[in-house]
Amino acid sequence: MLAIRLPEDIEKRLDRLAKRTGRTKTYYAREAILKHLEDLEDIYDAERVLADLRAGRTHTVPLEVAMKRLGIRVNENDLED
Repeated sequence: MLAIRLPEDIEKRLDRLAKRTGRTKTYYAREAILKHLEDLEDIYDAERVLADLRAGRTHTVPLEVAMKRLGIRVNENDLED
């Protein structure tokens, strides 16, 4: 369970949205938190990977090598603009 205090203007906006759509304020608060949480997790994961690359703890693989390992073949015609 989580209780949060919102500024009055945000609370009013949330209330109007809930009333217009027939959903609860809790629904929208949960959806907003989940979306933002996913974004934050992606950012922190990317920052960790970048730090590992810069520190030499991991390395990149050229696209051609990755595709070969995965058994992906590309025709030269597919690469043209």
